[in-house]
Amino acid sequence: MELLDQIEGYLARSGTKASMFGRQAVGDPRFVQDLREGRRPRKKMEQRVRQFLEQLR
Repeated sequence: MELLDQIEGYLARSGTKASMFGRQAVGDPRFVQDLREGRRPRKKMEQRVRQFLEQLR
């Protein structure tokens, strides 16, 4: 599953704002917005976000 799809699903379920998610996950409040605009994170960043999402389950 695409990283952005996983993030969007979490945001919808939790009601968390995209900027708050980015700040908590990677220290970048624009992270989700940048992904929505086509940014592709490096592997290390993607792994970091996926680990963060796993901790939230």
